[in-house]
Amino acid sequence: MPLTPEQQAEIERQRAEPQPTLRVVSAGMEQHLYSAHPVLDHGFVRVIDYMGDDAAITQAARVSYGKGTRSVQNDEGLIRYLMRHWHSTPFEMCEIKLHVKLPVFVARQWIRHRTANVNEYSARYSILDREFYIPTPDHVAAQSAVNNQGRGEALEGEEAARVLDILKTDSMRCYDNYEAMISQDGQQGLARELARMNLPANVYTQWYWKVDLHNLFHFLRLRADAHAQYEIRAYADALCSLVADWVPFAYRAFEDYRLGAATLSAQMVDCLRRMLDGEAVTQENSGMAAREWREFESVLGR
Repeated sequence: MPLTPEQQAEIERQRAEPQPTLRVVSAGMEQHLYSAHPVLDHGFVRVIDYMGDDAAITQAARVSYGKGTRSVQNDEGLIRYLMRHWHSTPFEMCEIKLHVKLPVFVARQWIRHRTANVNEYSARYSILDREFYIPTPDHVAAQSAVNNQGRGEALEGEEAARVLDILKTDSMRCYDNYEAMISQDGQQGLARELARMNLPANVYTQWYWKVDLHNLFHFLRLRADAHAQYEIRAYADALCSLVADWVPFAYRAFEDYRLGAATLSAQMVDCLRRMLDGEAVTQENSGMAAREWREFESVLGR
């Protein structure tokens, strides 16, 4: 189950005791506070706390620009300008603290984003639950033939069934041995900090993750992308839904200028101008390597 009975009881207690506040709140985010949003088979994300809203971004920007700009540009227009021109500091005025339950191999990808504050469940102190990520059959796929770090088409039939059986069997066997090693029934029992090394990378862990909006957008730009691994993309998609409710102006600008945008190199811009002038541009006369040319054609939808 995604939430333990104790966690669910804590959430219900917190939601039943709203507190008055003088701080600025986001109506869209208030509805998400303390609620767990399921991800994968046993994971979730839930908002523990947040600071700021769209107005906090424009407020910080106008401190930089000086007085009188509010009448010149509305909030959404200013936010779009800031996003379009890669300003970062105003977006750092918003922060969010999340409780995330995720497989260890996803956590190892996630932690590469070193711009957040993280506190993870300690397997030295506590015993990990018998919960493992097992992909659904449509996500059991072969190695990609064109991408060395990605997957290709889904496995089918007996091969898919065999792989899933191995994943389930190995996960359970490793956990059985983990329990046997730490057991103090008739033995001293191995230290938890040592026994944990026998657990597979698909076992679930949990952490608190606090990050500002600028760095959260950077995380989402990479992990909500179609090229990201499915499992971490599932978490990124869940976070996108939360952020869209929290800071709708900023999220729409992020969609337009980051998620839905493309970056062109100087060579690509030059080739595009030549094409608009009617020149027949090919990879051979573009000045680009074959891989970059393919990426350029993909941007053009060719």
